[in-house]
Amino acid sequence: MDRVRIDKWLWAARFFKTRGVALDAVKGGKVELNGSKPKPSKQVCEGDKLKITQPHRKVEVTVIGITDKRGSAEVAEMLYRLDVELLNQKVPSPLLALAGYREKGAGRPTKRDRRKIEQLSFGEE
Repeated sequence: MDRVRIDKWLWAARFFKTRGVALDAVKGGKVELNGSKPKPSKQVCEGDKLKITQPHRKVEVTVIGITDKRGSAEVAEMLYRLDVELLNQKVPSPLLALAGYREKGAGRPTKRDRRKIEQLSFGEE
C-alpha cells in the first residue's frame, strides 16, 4: 500500500478519535496537505507534509508510513515524524469570571480547606 485517503490516515495515526471526526476536520480546513486544503478523499503518500490544527495543539508532521488500519499508539507513532508541535496553553480571560470561572485557590474555601482551618483554629477534636 503506497497511498491512502487522508481522513483514514489521520484516524490510523491517532490524531483523531474517529474517522468521522477526522473527516470533519479535513472538511473544516483544519488540515493542510503540502500547503493546500485537501478534500477528505485526497490521497496521502510517504514524504507528504501535513499541518494539523486541533483544539489543544497545532502540529506539523511528515508522513513516513502508510496504513488504513488503526493500531496501537506505538504503531501510530511510526507513521509520521513530528516536525513542529505548538501546544495551546491559553490563559482564561477576565470575562470568564462572569460565567463562573475562578482560579484554583481563589474564592471560598473548599470543604477540605474549611476542615483544615478549623483544625488549626480549634485544635484536634
